[in-house]
Amino acid sequence: MAISTLALLGTVATLQQISQLRQTIKELKTAVSKSATAANPETVKAPQSNTISNPAPPVTVSSPEITPGQFVHAAFGQEAQVELLSVKRIQNSETGQRDVVNVQMRIRRLAPDDNYGDNSINVAATTARNPETSQTYEAVGLDRSTGPVSLSSMRKGSSADAYVWLKIPEGVNTIDVFVPDTKAFTRVPISN
Repeated sequence: MAISTLALLGTVATLQQISQLRQTIKELKTAVSKSATAANPETVKAPQSNTISNPAPPVTVSSPEITPGQFVHAAFGQEAQVELLSVKRIQNSETGQRDVVNVQMRIRRLAPDDNYGDNSINVAATTARNPETSQTYEAVGLDRSTGPVSLSSMRKGSSADAYVWLKIPEGVNTIDVFVPDTKAFTRVPISN
Protein backbone atom coordinates (compact mmCIF):
# COMPACT_ATOMS: atom_id res chain seq x y z
CA MET A 1 0.00 0.00 0.00
CA ALA A 2 2.80 2.43 0.94
CA ILE A 3 4.69 1.70 -2.29
CA SER A 4 1.63 2.36 -4.44
CA THR A 5 1.02 5.62 -2.57
CA LEU A 6 4.62 6.65 -3.20
CA ALA A 7 4.28 5.69 -6.85
CA LEU A 8 1.10 7.76 -7.11
CA LEU A 9 2.80 10.75 -5.49
CA GLY A 10 5.74 10.37 -7.88
CA THR A 11 3.36 10.26 -10.84
CA VAL A 12 1.56 13.39 -9.65
CA ALA A 13 4.88 15.21 -9.22
CA THR A 14 5.99 14.14 -12.70
CA LEU A 15 2.70 15.28 -14.22
CA GLN A 16 3.09 18.66 -12.51
CA GLN A 17 6.59 19.02 -13.97
CA ILE A 18 5.32 18.09 -17.43
CA SER A 19 2.52 20.64 -17.13
CA GLN A 20 4.99 23.32 -16.05
CA LEU A 21 7.35 22.40 -18.88
CA ARG A 22 4.53 22.63 -21.42
CA GLN A 23 3.67 26.10 -20.12
CA THR A 24 7.33 27.11 -20.26
CA ILE A 25 7.65 25.78 -23.82
CA LYS A 26 4.56 27.74 -24.80
CA GLU A 27 6.04 30.90 -23.24
CA LEU A 28 9.38 30.26 -24.97
CA LYS A 29 7.69 29.74 -28.35
CA THR A 30 5.89 33.05 -27.89
CA ALA A 31 9.14 34.75 -26.87
CA VAL A 32 11.03 33.22 -29.81
CA SER A 33 8.38 34.28 -32.31
CA LYS A 34 8.45 37.82 -30.90
CA SER A 35 12.25 37.96 -30.91
CA ALA A 36 12.37 36.60 -34.48
CA THR A 37 10.55 39.72 -35.63
CA ALA A 38 12.81 42.01 -33.59
CA ALA A 39 15.81 43.58 -35.27
CA ASN A 40 19.02 41.57 -35.23
CA PRO A 41 22.42 43.23 -34.80
CA GLU A 42 23.26 44.70 -38.16
CA THR A 43 25.83 46.87 -39.81
CA VAL A 44 24.68 50.39 -40.51
CA LYS A 45 26.74 52.54 -42.85
CA ALA A 46 27.18 56.19 -42.06
CA PRO A 47 25.92 58.60 -44.71
CA GLN A 48 28.58 59.15 -47.35
CA SER A 49 29.59 62.56 -48.55
CA ASN A 50 30.11 63.42 -52.19
CA THR A 51 33.89 63.19 -51.84
CA ILE A 52 35.60 59.87 -52.41
CA SER A 53 38.77 60.69 -50.48
CA ASN A 54 37.38 59.73 -47.03
CA PRO A 55 34.87 56.84 -47.18
CA ALA A 56 33.00 56.24 -43.91
CA PRO A 57 33.67 52.88 -42.21
CA PRO A 58 30.68 50.69 -41.31
CA VAL A 59 29.37 51.10 -37.76
CA THR A 60 28.16 47.99 -35.92
CA VAL A 61 25.02 48.28 -33.83
CA SER A 62 25.22 45.65 -31.10
CA SER A 63 22.53 44.07 -29.01
CA PRO A 64 22.96 42.46 -25.60
CA GLU A 65 20.93 39.42 -26.72
CA ILE A 66 22.43 36.03 -25.95
CA THR A 67 23.40 34.04 -29.02
CA PRO A 68 22.79 30.26 -29.16
CA GLY A 69 25.70 28.35 -27.61
CA GLN A 70 27.21 31.45 -26.01
CA PHE A 71 26.53 30.40 -22.39
CA VAL A 72 26.71 26.59 -22.00
CA HIS A 73 28.15 24.73 -18.97
CA ALA A 74 28.20 21.17 -17.66
CA ALA A 75 26.12 20.27 -14.61
CA PHE A 76 26.65 17.42 -12.13
CA GLY A 77 30.09 16.81 -13.59
CA GLN A 78 29.28 15.62 -17.09
CA GLU A 79 25.78 14.22 -16.46
CA ALA A 80 23.94 17.25 -17.83
CA GLN A 81 24.39 20.52 -19.65
CA VAL A 82 22.75 23.88 -18.93
CA GLU A 83 22.45 26.53 -21.64
CA LEU A 84 21.17 30.04 -21.00
CA LEU A 85 18.65 30.86 -23.72
CA SER A 86 17.55 34.32 -22.65
CA VAL A 87 18.21 36.78 -19.83
CA LYS A 88 15.63 39.49 -20.27
CA ARG A 89 14.39 42.34 -18.06
CA ILE A 90 10.62 42.34 -17.60
CA GLN A 91 8.09 44.41 -15.72
CA ASN A 92 7.27 43.38 -12.15
CA SER A 93 3.53 42.69 -12.25
CA GLU A 94 3.15 43.65 -8.59
CA THR A 95 5.00 46.99 -8.59
CA GLY A 96 5.02 48.04 -12.24
CA GLN A 97 8.80 48.52 -12.08
CA ARG A 98 11.26 46.77 -14.39
CA ASP A 99 13.19 45.15 -11.54
CA VAL A 100 12.68 41.52 -12.57
CA VAL A 101 14.88 39.50 -14.94
CA ASN A 102 13.51 36.34 -16.59
CA VAL A 103 16.31 33.78 -16.99
CA GLN A 104 15.36 31.06 -19.48
CA MET A 105 17.53 27.97 -19.79
CA ARG A 106 17.66 24.57 -21.45
CA ILE A 107 18.76 21.56 -19.39
CA ARG A 108 20.00 18.59 -21.43
CA ARG A 109 20.78 15.15 -20.03
CA LEU A 110 24.15 13.80 -21.18
CA ALA A 111 24.41 10.71 -18.94
CA PRO A 112 23.50 7.29 -20.36
CA ASP A 113 20.00 5.95 -19.74
CA ASP A 114 21.37 3.26 -17.43
CA ASN A 115 22.67 5.93 -15.03
CA TYR A 116 19.73 6.25 -12.62
CA GLY A 117 21.01 8.90 -10.25
CA ASP A 118 18.37 11.04 -8.58
CA ASN A 119 20.01 14.32 -9.57
CA SER A 120 17.73 17.32 -9.96
CA ILE A 121 18.53 20.90 -10.81
CA ASN A 122 16.49 23.17 -8.57
CA VAL A 123 15.96 26.07 -10.96
CA ALA A 124 14.17 28.10 -8.24
CA ALA A 125 17.46 28.20 -6.28
CA THR A 126 19.22 30.05 -9.11
CA THR A 127 20.88 33.29 -7.99
CA ALA A 128 22.75 36.12 -9.65
CA ARG A 129 25.52 38.52 -8.68
CA ASN A 130 26.49 41.95 -9.89
CA PRO A 131 30.11 41.41 -11.07
CA GLU A 132 30.99 45.03 -10.29
CA THR A 133 29.57 45.32 -6.75
CA SER A 134 29.26 41.62 -5.72
CA GLN A 135 25.66 42.28 -4.64
CA THR A 136 23.61 39.07 -4.91
CA TYR A 137 20.07 38.64 -6.19
CA GLU A 138 17.60 35.84 -5.54
CA ALA A 139 14.49 34.42 -7.16
CA VAL A 140 11.24 36.38 -6.90
CA GLY A 141 9.43 33.31 -5.55
CA LEU A 142 8.78 29.63 -6.12
CA ASP A 143 5.70 30.46 -8.19
CA ARG A 144 7.91 32.36 -10.64
CA SER A 145 10.11 29.40 -11.52
CA THR A 146 9.90 26.03 -13.17
CA GLY A 147 11.11 24.42 -9.96
CA PRO A 148 13.29 21.32 -9.93
CA VAL A 149 14.14 19.54 -13.18
CA SER A 150 14.79 15.84 -12.57
CA LEU A 151 17.50 14.34 -14.75
CA SER A 152 16.38 10.82 -13.86
CA SER A 153 13.07 11.41 -15.65
CA MET A 154 14.89 12.37 -18.86
CA ARG A 155 16.49 10.14 -21.50
CA LYS A 156 20.04 10.74 -22.73
CA GLY A 157 20.10 13.63 -25.20
CA SER A 158 16.66 14.94 -24.24
CA SER A 159 16.21 18.40 -22.80
CA ALA A 160 13.80 20.43 -20.73
CA ASP A 161 13.36 24.18 -20.83
CA ALA A 162 13.10 26.00 -17.53
CA TYR A 163 12.90 29.54 -16.23
CA VAL A 164 13.29 31.60 -13.07
CA TRP A 165 12.50 35.23 -12.30
CA LEU A 166 15.24 37.07 -10.39
CA LYS A 167 14.73 40.40 -8.62
CA ILE A 168 17.47 42.63 -10.03
CA PRO A 169 17.29 46.44 -9.83
CA GLU A 170 17.13 48.58 -12.95
CA GLY A 171 20.52 49.87 -13.99
CA VAL A 172 22.23 46.49 -13.57
CA ASN A 173 22.98 45.38 -17.13
CA THR A 174 25.41 42.48 -16.62
CA ILE A 175 25.22 39.65 -14.08
CA ASP A 176 26.91 36.41 -13.10
CA VAL A 177 24.29 33.61 -13.01
CA PHE A 178 24.57 30.69 -10.58
CA VAL A 179 22.41 27.67 -11.47
CA PRO A 180 22.68 24.94 -8.79
CA ASP A 181 25.27 22.21 -9.48
CA THR A 182 26.48 24.10 -12.57
CA LYS A 183 29.60 26.19 -13.21
CA ALA A 184 28.90 29.93 -12.92
CA PHE A 185 27.89 31.85 -16.04
CA THR A 186 29.93 35.05 -15.92
CA ARG A 187 29.24 38.51 -17.35
CA VAL A 188 25.85 37.63 -18.84
CA PRO A 189 24.18 40.64 -20.51
CA ILE A 190 20.60 41.52 -19.57
CA SER A 191 18.49 42.45 -22.58
CA ASN A 192 15.48 44.73 -22.51
